[in-house]
Amino acid sequence: MKIIVTADTHMTDNNNLLPSRFVKELKNADLIIHAGDWKTMDVYHTLAKYSEVIGVYGNIDNEEIKDQFSTREILNVHGHKIGIVHGHGEKKTTEKRALEAFDDNDVDVIIFGHSHIPMMRYFNKTLLFNPGSPTYKRKLPYYSFGILEIDEEIRGEIIFFSEKS
Repeated sequence: MKIIVTADTHMTDNNNLLPSRFVKELKNADLIIHAGDWKTMDVYHTLAKYSEVIGVYGNIDNEEIKDQFSTREILNVHGHKIGIVHGHGEKKTTEKRALEAFDDNDVDVIIFGHSHIPMMRYFNKTLLFNPGSPTYKRKLPYYSFGILEIDEEIRGEIIFFSEKS
């Protein structure tokens, strides 16, 4: 199963074009996961044209988005448990808040966003996966999103690209 992972799209109603590098991968997605900060439901509707979309809300999301999504989700994909959370909150790092969101669950992967800083690393036996942002890189040199391929194994990759168009 090919899962496209994104977060922190921060898109407005009049700026809803997704980058072509991101769209290229969306066309072959079996599932799309968005880890919050959509900003508008238009992002959901655009992503849903490509595949099923599962996500959570982030700290900048409005009530319409909060009505559609929860603060965290747990999926089971081919026997692997995937936790999804935005990662916002007070004190501690985004990564620590993401870990704490699932400290009562035995998950194989935690997908989170908020920091816009892409990362993929293990903490104990849990893969921590932040895809960065395909549309709002802040001061980072590249836009990014993630790909998880899950069957008996879990394979992750972060795609970096420089052109937003």
